[in-house]
Amino acid sequence: MTNRQFPDIRFDIDRRTALQFLGAGAMAAATNSVTGLASAAGEDEIIISHGYSYFGDLKYPAGYPHFDYVNPNAPVGGEISVSTRGTFDGMNRFNWQGKAGLFSGLIAEGMFGDGPFGTATPADSITDAYGLIAETVEYPKSKRWCVFHMRPEARFADGTPLTAHDAAFTHDLFLEQGIRSYARAVKERIEGYEIIDDHTLKYNFVDGISRRSLISQVGGTPVFSKAWYEETGERLDKQSLKTPMGSGPYVVDDFEINRYIVYKRNPDYWGWHLPINKGRHNFERVRVEYFADDAAEFEAFKAGIYTFRAEGSTKKWATGYDFPAVQKGEVKLETIADQNPPIPTGFVFNFLRDPFKDKRVREALSLAFNFEWTSASLQYGLTKQRHSFAENSEVEAKGVPEGLEKAFLESLGDLVPAELLSEEAVLAHTSNADRQTDRRNKRKALKLLAEAGWEVGAGGKLRNASGEPMRFKIMQSAASSDTAQAIITTYVSNLASFGISAEAEKVDTAQYTQRYYDKDWDMIFFRNQPFQIASTGLKQSYGSETAVVSSYNPQSLQDPLVDAIIEAALLTESREEEIASLKALDRTLRYLRIQIPAGYVADNWVAYYDMYEHPEELPPLGVGYLDFWWFNEDKYKALKAAGALR
Repeated sequence: MTNRQFPDIRFDIDRRTALQFLGAGAMAAATNSVTGLASAAGEDEIIISHGYSYFGDLKYPAGYPHFDYVNPNAPVGGEISVSTRGTFDGMNRFNWQGKAGLFSGLIAEGMFGDGPFGTATPADSITDAYGLIAETVEYPKSKRWCVFHMRPEARFADGTPLTAHDAAFTHDLFLEQGIRSYARAVKERIEGYEIIDDHTLKYNFVDGISRRSLISQVGGTPVFSKAWYEETGERLDKQSLKTPMGSGPYVVDDFEINRYIVYKRNPDYWGWHLPINKGRHNFERVRVEYFADDAAEFEAFKAGIYTFRAEGSTKKWATGYDFPAVQKGEVKLETIADQNPPIPTGFVFNFLRDPFKDKRVREALSLAFNFEWTSASLQYGLTKQRHSFAENSEVEAKGVPEGLEKAFLESLGDLVPAELLSEEAVLAHTSNADRQTDRRNKRKALKLLAEAGWEVGAGGKLRNASGEPMRFKIMQSAASSDTAQAIITTYVSNLASFGISAEAEKVDTAQYTQRYYDKDWDMIFFRNQPFQIASTGLKQSYGSETAVVSSYNPQSLQDPLVDAIIEAALLTESREEEIASLKALDRTLRYLRIQIPAGYVADNWVAYYDMYEHPEELPPLGVGYLDFWWFNEDKYKALKAAGALR
């Protein structure tokens, strides 16, 4: 789907499941200390809680009725239909081959609750996780292990009991057949498990490592039916038309490859009574329509073939919404504030390819991108420039390092370049908005390239000492929007004026997906992971250990300073220290020039047929249109009577 904060960009790589990004996890730990099942003589203080976080108190106490931002009396029913572009070849989202159907991972749940359609849960705190399959979680203050006390009423979609045996089976399944970088990371951090009884499962963690995200990690792993896998012979690492057996509030109702998928609300879902689900999952059906290209997709919305559109095109938002349904008030347009840091998107280098290994080359290639001209000429001035990997958050690095951040960097010794301590955090360069190619930036870039051994030679081409031209391709998906393609084409044109032979390479979505995972590309217009907390997921996103195989580290970044910062960040003991360490990480990533930053839209743009409603006050971490919005039957009937919907 298109990311709202990065207009005109469609991310063709689905996030297979939250567990692949280790540790979205939590900062706080909370609750009443009691003597638990696993306590023993000499054990440190034992905590049993209805939820988990790392540093402080949970926002919602035990016995909370529902999340503050939901409407607990929201009506249930109706259908919401959304769109996506491209193709899919199966319904197993948890494999690492092929391209699974959008949202096909929503059928599964973990010990802690999450948003099946991707909305943060809860959507008003970045620190908290609350029990879903697990009624309580038990752990010592040292967090050397944890025990999940599972709800005995939990059931899979086929009505069979969900037990600790299924959770343990799933843990092993991901180690044996899951994403390689995930499996490797888990094996190094999770010592093993113990099935205490049918509804009690203990995880033991490896000694001598950070405890920062381990409980969150095992608590976020989806649970599948052991019996289903044994009966069907299915594999997690193979694409399939069968959907793994999970326990979520929605199940797959119908699909046709490359045309549509329909998910239906499970009336027999075991967890409707839980406070974590109150006011959520209100639509009877969620339909996903597939389209081959941007034009067909938008025309289908205008015709009412699908009914909710999260708009990512600046051009369409500026000029496209003047069709009759909007003029009549049948389609509602809404701008919704977004308090999340924008996802760091831009031109991403593959560090496994020459000449991108040289920071001077990366900086020079950055100078060929003219954000100001691009925003004004291609995006209607609706985008803002991004400088940071944690833009507009408390962990964004600014100015020269001071206080705790400076002390943190100094503690890393000779790994830290002197200029990182003495100079201000790198900002995206400015350009002349009136000219596609900024001459001042071009001169600076050519100087950097000359220092790196690249000079303009015969035919005006940039060549190295061996006479080889600088040549690379920018891979893009055939499903990219017209504006995204124009941004890439413009950048290629600017590079040509520098004497660089760059080429925009358009490939079909299936090939794009496979080549992305294989790191078989030079440059792409893509994204990195933002961060606001320290978690082991940072190792997958920016660490050296799994760089070549991790899909969350598209650059294959391998840098000893970044590794040291991540390791030290995971050992911080207060939020203040954590913020300082993440500022240092942001500062270092910008210093290394790992990406050419593109612009972002500060708000969420949504257009929908006026039959959907939401709470008056939306939470800061998600729009939640597939999570806690609802359907108005009377408005739907009025739209049908007016002929606005088919």
